[in-house]
Amino acid sequence: MARNEEKAQSMLYRFREAQAAELGLGTRADRRPRMASACKSMRECERWRGEILREISRKVSKIQDAGMTDYEVRDLNDEINKLLREKRHWENQIIALGGANYRRNVAMLDDDGKEVPGTKGYKYFGRAKDLPGVRELFQSRKKEEDEENQALAFYKKFLNQGPSYFGDIDEKDPQILKNENVAEKEAYEEVWSATCETLGLPEDTEVPPRPGSTSTSPSAPSITPSTAKSKRKAVEDESMDPPDSESKRTKIGSSASTSVEHDSSQPAVQAAAAYISFLSPEDLLQPKLPTRAEMEDVLLALRKQALVQEYFGDS
Repeated sequence: MARNEEKAQSMLYRFREAQAAELGLGTRADRRPRMASACKSMRECERWRGEILREISRKVSKIQDAGMTDYEVRDLNDEINKLLREKRHWENQIIALGGANYRRNVAMLDDDGKEVPGTKGYKYFGRAKDLPGVRELFQSRKKEEDEENQALAFYKKFLNQGPSYFGDIDEKDPQILKNENVAEKEAYEEVWSATCETLGLPEDTEVPPRPGSTSTSPSAPSITPSTAKSKRKAVEDESMDPPDSESKRTKIGSSASTSVEHDSSQPAVQAAAAYISFLSPEDLLQPKLPTRAEMEDVLLALRKQALVQEYFGDS
C-alpha cells in the first residue's frame, strides 16, 4: 500500500483538493472563520471575501435550474442571502482594517431607470421570484408604481407653466381690465349704499370718487406752475445763502411743508367730515410731527435736567 506522502502527490488527490477548495470545503485548519472580526489580516479578509463571492456566483447560477423544487429554491435563496450578509461583515472588517470600501450604495435599476424591487433587505434570485407569494409581492409593487406614474402623468401637465397660467399678464388685456373696472365700480357702489344706510345719510348724497379711478382725487395735491417756480427759486436761494442761515431755512422749510400738507388735505378732510357728523375736521387731520429743531430743543432740555439731577440732586 502506498504511503500517505505518496498519496498526497498523486494527481487524483490534487484534483480533489482543488475541487474542495473551489467548493469551499477546505481542511479544518483552512476553514473560513465564523466571526469576521476575529481576522486581523487584510490579505485574509480579502481572500475570504473573494471566496464568498465565488460561492454566491455559483449558487445564483444553480438557482436558475428548472428541475429544482420550490422548497429547494427557497433554501438556496436563503443561503444566498446568508452569504450576502456574511460578505457585508467581511467588507466592514476590511474597512476597519483600513482597506478599500466595497460597500457602494448604488441602486440597481431596470431598463426604464426605476429601482428594481427587492434590492434592499431580503433579495430574491432566479426562480425565487416566481415562487407562490413572491410573485404577488412583485405584482403589488408594480401596481403601486403604475398608479404613482399615472398620478404623476396627470399632474405633469400643470408643471412648468408660464406666467399666463398664473394670470401675471392679464393686465395687458384691455378687455379684462375693462371688466375689472366695471366689477370694482359695482362693488364700490354697493359698499357706499351700505355705508349710507349705516350712517343714515340721504339717498341723494353725492357719491365720492372711487380711489384708484381715473378722476382726480380731492386729496391729491395739485402742483401749479407758480409753486414749481417758487420751489426752483428756493433751491437757488439755498445754494447762494451762507451756511449760517441753514437752521433758519430748515425751520422755514418744515413749517412751509407742514402748512402746504394741511392746506392740500383740507378739502378731503372737509368732504369726509361732511359725511361723518360725529367727527370734526380737526379730528380727521393728520397729526402734526415735530420739526428737527423742536426735537433737538426737547432733547437738550432733558439732558440739562439729567445733569442737574446728577450734580445737585432732586432739591
